Amino acid sequence: MLRLVALDMDGTLVDVESSYATVHGYFGERNDDGLRRFMANEIDDREFVRSDVRIWWKHRPDLRLDELEEILAGVPIMPGAEVLIRGLRAQRVRTAIVSGGIDVLAHRVARDLGIDLALANGFEVDPDGRLTGEGIVRVPVLRKEEVLAALQAQLGITPEETASVGNSEIDVGLFRRSRVGIAFRPEDDAVRRAASAIVPGSDLAPVLDVLRTFPEVPEPYRP
Repeated sequence: MLRLVALDMDGTLVDVESSYATVHGYFGERNDDGLRRFMANEIDDREFVRSDVRIWWKHRPDLRLDELEEILAGVPIMPGAEVLIRGLRAQRVRTAIVSGGIDVLAHRVARDLGIDLALANGFEVDPDGRLTGEGIVRVPVLRKEEVLAALQAQLGITPEETASVGNSEIDVGLFRRSRVGIAFRPEDDAVRRAASAIVPGSDLAPVLDVLRTFPEVPEPYRP
């Protein structure tokens, strides 16, 4: 029986490639060097966040958390997301965002869609709500598998009772802790190879059709 669906956010639940890149774009910036250094394992998640904030500070030295929320307010929900989450709720399936993206966006998406839990990364702020430059890393980008494992233990749900949905290589860890891994609008071959099923279009509603076949479609979970 399906009891939990873990969902990536950026590129899956919301129709932007990255919540961080969305903020960079607002300021007319990019952080290609930070991304390159992170993927080369030269810096960790916390230093990656620091490098993002330093870029934003060039334009807004007193950037506040509520301003960040306003910048992200226009990020669109992916088409079909409401259908998917409403269908899962009707089946009494718990849902969780597991994202390396920005938590203020994850909380808005969870609230708007009725998602049960939202795990994403945030920022430390001073008493006036200004970003200090330090990040709060709840979901290490390359270790989503560990985050989902901890969530499953907390909820008393096994990998065999779990499905996950993501769009990129960094979501493969979610698939490894799930009986069903669905690659939604996949952006690389790694996530395609790891998936139990692929939904290529820009509409999340067909994901519900795949999950209605649970657990017959995929092979059993193998740690």
